[in-house]
Amino acid sequence: MINAEFDGQPVLLALRALKLGDLLVAVPALRGLRRGFPEHRILYAAPAWIGEALELVGGIDHWPTPGLDHPLTIAPGVVDVAVNLHGNGPESRQRIGELGANRIVAHRSAGLDGPEWTTGLHERERWTRLLNWHGIDADPMDYRLNRTSVPSPRPGATVIHVGAAYGSRLWPVDRFADVAVELTQAGHQVVFTGGTSERGRARETAALAKAKGANLDGGVLAGRQGLAEFAATIAEARLVVSADTGAAHLAAAYGRPSVVLFGPAPAEEWGPPPGPHVVLTAVERRRGDVFASDPDPALLAVTVQDVVAAVEGLKC
Repeated sequence: MINAEFDGQPVLLALRALKLGDLLVAVPALRGLRRGFPEHRILYAAPAWIGEALELVGGIDHWPTPGLDHPLTIAPGVVDVAVNLHGNGPESRQRIGELGANRIVAHRSAGLDGPEWTTGLHERERWTRLLNWHGIDADPMDYRLNRTSVPSPRPGATVIHVGAAYGSRLWPVDRFADVAVELTQAGHQVVFTGGTSERGRARETAALAKAKGANLDGGVLAGRQGLAEFAATIAEARLVVSADTGAAHLAAAYGRPSVVLFGPAPAEEWGPPPGPHVVLTAVERRRGDVFASDPDPALLAVTVQDVVAAVEGLKC
């Protein structure tokens, strides 16, 4: 347990031990916490690799937390205010309860007052609604990020993000390749992004696109970028084409035109805010199994021509 490094400063800890997209939809709540508790050191408890992205939010420190299987490495009684931004299940409630905080900000559960958990809310609204109920002002539209300290390696490029956390969100490689062909022929400089584990998928997409006549000067950036450089690539992109994943949330946060392909998750809960963004899906075909290994039928119903038409509609 760690408790000596705070030097008497009051501590607020927000638990959200999830992925990049989950952080980005929680930005409005984090901004509200930063304004509402100006004297506190605010810790965001999430996996270690998220730390670099927190610099884009500003005013929030990182507390590495791999998940909910074990107590947080912070001594009971150190945290003044504990905020459950993770959910309202027994695991997150237990981790929050173990902190022994003077104040807990959470949804209603046994022994805790708060708003009722409501299904169907957009995630930005869910967490700002939680704070507002507890008397903390937060605006769901306060989602923009700070610019990174590094420049984009391909300013003005069109980003095709080929990866996603689960197979249910993986649009077929050959369709991404066909989109790349159409866009390069229309004058776009296309780059392919993704994580280290997605580099093979990105290279396969690029190879298919080249075989079909795409001129790919930008190349494959997947697996070669840290979070800051990836964010910079999105922040200065001409266009972003992505499944419902971190790349799409970054495009929204930087106001870049985007075409977002939705499968198992409802766009009304996870989709982009108003702006130069187009959501493509087939709601009537949605299976809704986020953790499935194969693409959701709602995602597979989206065609290459659907994407190309959406890009043309954005006029970017």
